[in-house]
Amino acid sequence: MAEVKKNTKKVVALLSSGLDSTVNIFEAMKHHHEVVLALTFNYGQKAATKELEHSAKIAAYLGIPHRVMDVTWFKEFNKSSLLAEDQVIPTGVDVEIDNFEKSTDTAKSVWVPNRNGIFINIAAAFAEAMNADAVMPGFNAEEAITFPDNSREFLEQITKSLSYSTANKVSVGCFTAHLRKPDIVRLGQGLKVPWELVWPCYFSGEKWCGQCESCQRALRAFHSAKVSVEHLVKNN
Repeated sequence: MAEVKKNTKKVVALLSSGLDSTVNIFEAMKHHHEVVLALTFNYGQKAATKELEHSAKIAAYLGIPHRVMDVTWFKEFNKSSLLAEDQVIPTGVDVEIDNFEKSTDTAKSVWVPNRNGIFINIAAAFAEAMNADAVMPGFNAEEAITFPDNSREFLEQITKSLSYSTANKVSVGCFTAHLRKPDIVRLGQGLKVPWELVWPCYFSGEKWCGQCESCQRALRAFHSAKVSVEHLVKNN
């Protein structure tokens, strides 16, 4: 099972302030799971300033304990354009979210080796220490096509791994792993998510850039769900 189990009582959430992780944490609370900790990772990403700021706002809005983990040593083992100053994050016409071949190329540019694996294992250690049942990342079916560590299969396999490495057999579940972005926006609308708290962008500008792949996917989803977020986007 890739979803959060119904008998889960306590959850450690991975909160980047993006669309997926934000909707997940709202959905967890709707189902009366106790989110004992929201973890946000500073791995040296170009969006770190905004992700940390917005994650803190989301946690405060929901009254959830929040902690920022400094793992900026990620820069030591990769050259992802999300981190390396000499690498350019694909934007604008260099991004074609409906073109599999092009999306595969842009995915390679922003790929951070074992990022989700490392994040989940750190969160699982906190979960065991806090007697929590599960770790909850924010994944989606749309990006799982080019990012295998966003997939339901990954969730299932890492849960198996954690059954060996955590004494209380922490599981990993996600409410949105089977959903595409427009459906996640619709779910968030029903949960009354305040969209101004969300930060989907790969950069740390004053507003969402609207041009990176993450922004383009988010904006298409909001448009499909007939939700206006133009005021949150640069040059709008």
